[in-house]
Amino acid sequence: QVQLVESGGGLVQAGGSLRLSCAASGSIFRGIYMWYRQTPGKQREWVSTIEAGGSTNYADSVKGRFTISRDNAKNTVYLQMSNLKPEDTAVYYCNVNGVTGGGRPFDSWGQGTQVTVSS
Repeated sequence: QVQLVESGGGLVQAGGSLRLSCAASGSIFRGIYMWYRQTPGKQREWVSTIEAGGSTNYADSVKGRFTISRDNAKNTVYLQMSNLKPEDTAVYYCNVNGVTGGGRPFDSWGQGTQVTVSS
């Protein structure tokens, strides 16, 4: 089973930056990494995706400010967040779905990391 551990959240002033990390344990043959975020009372919102081949996509609300990247050797995905706004405040979740080295499909979520942006 693939488990995800997120880190990098915290409190930052508007206009500041943070980098989130999501490290996956276990053998991953091929996976698509995504970041989501959620605020109380709202549905989880998709933020960004990086495909196995490296192509990326972003929600319009973060385009030009967030950058997703991955280190396949470390099974780790990053979310560099710049020019943060108070509306970026949320719990950020990492999601990975794909196939393990043993050929088994999986869909795993991290525990979430809080990002708070003060105005």
